[in-house]
Amino acid sequence: MREDLDAARDPLADRATEKLSTAPEETAPEEREPSLPRLGVLGWLRLVWRQLTSMRVALILLFLLALGAVPGSLLPQRSIDRPKVAAYFEQHPDLAPLLDRLQLFDVYRSVWFSAIYLLLFVSLLGCIVPRTRQHWKAMRARPPAAPRNLGKLPSYRRWETDTAPEQVLAAASRVLKGARFRTVAAGGAVSAEKGYTRETGNLLFHVSLLGVLVGVALGSLYGFSGAKLVVEGDGFANTPVSYDDFTPGRLFRLDALSPFSFKLDRFAASYQTSGPQQGQPRSFDAYVTYKKSPDAPQQRYDIRVNHPLSVDGTKVFLSGNGYAPVFTVRDGTGQVVFSGPVPFLPQDGNNTSIGVLKVPDAKPHGLGFQGFFLPTAVIHPERGPVSAFPDAVNPVVFLTAWKGDDGSNSGLPQSAFRLNTEKMQQVTEGGEPVRMALRQGETKTLPDGLGSITYQGYKRYAYFSVSRDPGEGVALASVAVALAGLLLSLFVRRRRVWVRASTGADGRTVVEVAGLARTEDGDLGDEMDRLAERLRESAPGREGKPG
Repeated sequence: MREDLDAARDPLADRATEKLSTAPEETAPEEREPSLPRLGVLGWLRLVWRQLTSMRVALILLFLLALGAVPGSLLPQRSIDRPKVAAYFEQHPDLAPLLDRLQLFDVYRSVWFSAIYLLLFVSLLGCIVPRTRQHWKAMRARPPAAPRNLGKLPSYRRWETDTAPEQVLAAASRVLKGARFRTVAAGGAVSAEKGYTRETGNLLFHVSLLGVLVGVALGSLYGFSGAKLVVEGDGFANTPVSYDDFTPGRLFRLDALSPFSFKLDRFAASYQTSGPQQGQPRSFDAYVTYKKSPDAPQQRYDIRVNHPLSVDGTKVFLSGNGYAPVFTVRDGTGQVVFSGPVPFLPQDGNNTSIGVLKVPDAKPHGLGFQGFFLPTAVIHPERGPVSAFPDAVNPVVFLTAWKGDDGSNSGLPQSAFRLNTEKMQQVTEGGEPVRMALRQGETKTLPDGLGSITYQGYKRYAYFSVSRDPGEGVALASVAVALAGLLLSLFVRRRRVWVRASTGADGRTVVEVAGLARTEDGDLGDEMDRLAERLRESAPGREGKPG
C-alpha cells in the first residue's frame, strides 16, 4: 500500500514542497560558492592605513590627546614643579607611586602620550595629502555645464529682453568675473563658480594642526626644560649641574645653553588681608640681578607670574615659592655641623609647610629633624597648630628629632624632603618623644648630650622653571594660520551660478539666472537679486516682466 501511494505522488507537488522548505540546500562541493579571499599582509596594511587616515579616527585621536592632557593640568609635573610632585608623594604615599608608574607626573614625555601624538600626526598627514590633491584638481576644473531645467534650482530668476542672446551672455561673463566668479561660456549659457577658499581654509586649518604638532616636536627634540629652587641671596648659573631637574631634548646640544646667570636678591609676596578673599595671593615678585654672559654688565629684572625673564631665547618662569627656615645645629661636641636655610614645601593655601633637616655628620650620632613651618601659627582647639594666613605674621617651626644613620652617606639617591627613619631612633626625653615649637632666636638642647638646634628665622625661596623651545614660533604661527583657515571655512560659501539666454517663441530673448549653494545655507536669494539687477544694467534693452 505504501509503495502505491509513493508511486502516485505528483512530481510537481514534490518540487513545490522543496521550494517551500527552509532546510539548507544540499549542494555538491564543486557547486558551492567560493569563500571570501583572505586579505594578506598587504591587504591588512591597506585597511589599517585607510582606517587611520579617516576623519573619524583623527577626531578620536584628537579627543584622546586632549583627554591625555587633563592629568598634566590636574597633577604637578616634574618638568615644571618638582617640589609640588614631592609634596604630592608626601600627601598621598599610596596613590602617588601608582600614578608615577603610569607616567602621570611626566605626561607630556610619557610613552602613551607620545604614541597618541605620533598617530595623530600620521592620521592628519594621510588625510590632508589626498584632500589637497583633490582640491587642486577642483580649482583647475571648468565649472559644470548648466542643467537642462534651471527652474528647478532653489534660487531662480527669469525675465525677457530685446537684447540679443550673445550680448546677454557677454554681459553675464563680465558681471560674474567682476564678482570674482570663475566663468565659462558653452551651449548658450554661462557657468560660474566661486567659494573655493572655503575648502582652502579647511585645508589650512588641518595643515596648521600639523604645524602645531611640528612645533611641539621641534621643542621636544631641540629644546630643554629644567627647574631650580633658589633661596634669597643665592644664585644660579645656566649649566646642567646647577639644575635640580634638567631634561634636554633628544637632539639638544649642551653647548647651545646660554651662558647667563642670576641671583635672587629678594622675593616678595602680598595677600588679601580682609574680606571674603582673605588669604588669596595678590602678587608674587622675584627680584633678580642677572648677567647675559660672565663678561656682560649686570641688569635687574622683576620675574612675575606670566612675566618671565628672557635671555637669548631661554625663558625663566616663576612657578612656585615658599619658606626656608634658617637653622644652626651643634652636635654633642659643641661643633656647628649645620647652618643655613632649609626649604620647606607648602601644603595648603595658608602655606603650612613640611620639611626635613639632615645632619648625618653630627657626633656621637647622626641627627635628623622633621616637622612643619607655620607662617601664622595659631592653636586650633581640634586640629592643633595650624597656619591661619599665608604671610609670615607669627612664624613658628615645629620639629621632632631623630638619631642614627639616615642613609645620606650611602651614595644612594634620596629625597631632600623626606627623612629615612628605618635605621634611626626617635629622640625621647622622660620616655616621651621630643617635640619642639621654636620661635625666631630660640634654641632647643637635645637630651643625652646629642647637641642643640637653633631657629634663627626664615628666608623666602622661589622655584624657577627654565626652558628653551625653538618650535615656539612655529606653533604660534600655526595657531594664527589655523584661526584664519577656520574663519574662511566658516564664512565663505561655495556656490554655482548659471545664466542662460535663448530666443523665445515671440522672438524676444529669455534670460534665466539660477544659483546653487554647496553649503548647509542654501539661500542665495539676495545675491541672485543683486546679480540679476547688475545683469539688467549691463544688457540694456526693453525688458518684459521678470519671471
